[in-house]
Amino acid sequence: MPLLRIFLLCAVPGLLMLLLGACSERMPRSSGRAMLAPAGMQPPAQLGLCAACHGANGHARQPDIPDLAGQKADYLFKAMRDYQSGARNVPLMRGALGSIDVRQMRALADWYAAQPACAPQVRRP
Repeated sequence: MPLLRIFLLCAVPGLLMLLLGACSERMPRSSGRAMLAPAGMQPPAQLGLCAACHGANGHARQPDIPDLAGQKADYLFKAMRDYQSGARNVPLMRGALGSIDVRQMRALADWYAAQPACAPQVRRP
């Protein structure tokens, strides 16, 4: 049952966010660039879970979701560990990272760090 609970904690909010994004009148912040795999680097197996909100290339799909592309790998890795442990109290992220091990987190952090950074966004009031 714990796996079902983790799945539901991850899948249901992720699906809702995707549906909300599809219904949103706002255009996504993605620059439209395709996912880039740096030479010799394979996309991590768990990328799909993160990509639902953050984009496979690290360019977030909604303005209130952080871009991950070009961030420092160590920062991303620590953030994931903090979300998983509850040190950063974001239940959606804690659920999403619940079953991901340290090696997988490192692969995700390295992947997003290797992606070209997103162009700065101008926020309008």
